[in-house]
Amino acid sequence: MPVEHDEEHFAGRLSHALHDAGDRFDADRAALVAGGLVRGRRQRLRRRAAVVGGAAGIALVGVGGALLAPWGGTPAPRPSTSTSASSVAGQPSGTPSAVPLTGRELIATLEDLLPEGKFSEQQARGTEDSMPAPYVRLVYDDGKGPGAIGVSLNRVKPGSDQARETTDCPDNALVPHDSCVSTRLSDGSLLKLFQGYEYPDRRVDTRLWSADLITPSGQHVSVSEWNAAAEKDAPISRPEPPLSTAQLKELVTAQVWRKYVEFIPDDPSKPTATVTPPSAPAEPTVEAILGTLVPLLPEDAEVVDRGSDYSYVVVDDGKGRSLVQIDVQHGMGDVADELFGSGSETLADGTKVIERKGPGDKGVAGGAMWTVDTLRTDGFRIAVSAFNAGTQHEAPTRETPALTTKQLREIALSPEWDQYR
Repeated sequence: MPVEHDEEHFAGRLSHALHDAGDRFDADRAALVAGGLVRGRRQRLRRRAAVVGGAAGIALVGVGGALLAPWGGTPAPRPSTSTSASSVAGQPSGTPSAVPLTGRELIATLEDLLPEGKFSEQQARGTEDSMPAPYVRLVYDDGKGPGAIGVSLNRVKPGSDQARETTDCPDNALVPHDSCVSTRLSDGSLLKLFQGYEYPDRRVDTRLWSADLITPSGQHVSVSEWNAAAEKDAPISRPEPPLSTAQLKELVTAQVWRKYVEFIPDDPSKPTATVTPPSAPAEPTVEAILGTLVPLLPEDAEVVDRGSDYSYVVVDDGKGRSLVQIDVQHGMGDVADELFGSGSETLADGTKVIERKGPGDKGVAGGAMWTVDTLRTDGFRIAVSAFNAGTQHEAPTRETPALTTKQLREIALSPEWDQYR
């Protein structure tokens, strides 16, 4: 896969794209294992969008499907390659170019960076559209069957929760996958290479492989590929996605994508800063949460596995493995009406409590998830859930979860949690 192009080659193939399409990087192997269930402030933001207690998965940045709209029309003329490149290079990171990046350029760039093959169903969105985040998606066939490939570009705040979540590997107990490695490159960029599945329960064996790169200045490049012509609702067309892990790395680290990120205009609706009040309690660590949870478990519930980055344990009472997950959150009072509606109760001290029994993750036949959710008067929330399987996505190992709702309630209402308020 070529990742370096001279100016003459671009004049013929990418008349309006940027030159210098990339250098290669040697990675320092330093795995950053995390992902899956998100807790604390990060989960608080997600709960505002989906407030029912339940399983949280990994957010893989992918493109394609209903989210895509084909580019159309004729793009406005662009300056020459050298002019465009120099105008971007002279700007501070995050300052958009006055000349928009077109969908045509993104498609031509992706085709040029891929190995020789056939291309079809090209779709892209540049920065000339109202939505600021550019992407490109196509179907690529190297002679071994078609596979969808997509690239999306964006900016994230370096060192932020979003940056960490993007480049951290998920816990396999929560998000099943075959391989995931997160490394820091020699230039300080973080790179995650992931090999997993479109459907966690493997009801369809569509494989999803991805690469995410975040540079020290916050440029985010994401590449995703599938072993089918689309990520969903398309037949399996090949055993594996078209690009190997090495090729994914080469594609995602191509320098041209980083330059394209600088064409993205600032989002005027995005907050300029997030300020945490000095009086806000510190979020407890996973180690602290599990250290409090385990002594509260029933005596016959033997802990056989536990999270290191996310607060869950797997217990076995002799009748099969059962996942138990817990969320400990501050400042949730503003969503009390959404979380605790019909069927909830209010205790004498003002604590709100609701119990839920549901089927668990979609697509897992026979799955059961029991939850007790509680909210103290100061907005301190404890939500405990138990499943009738060792993970959220596997087939049940038992008829019901290892903990009853009464036991879950006792855990959630235990005064032991007051130490974190």
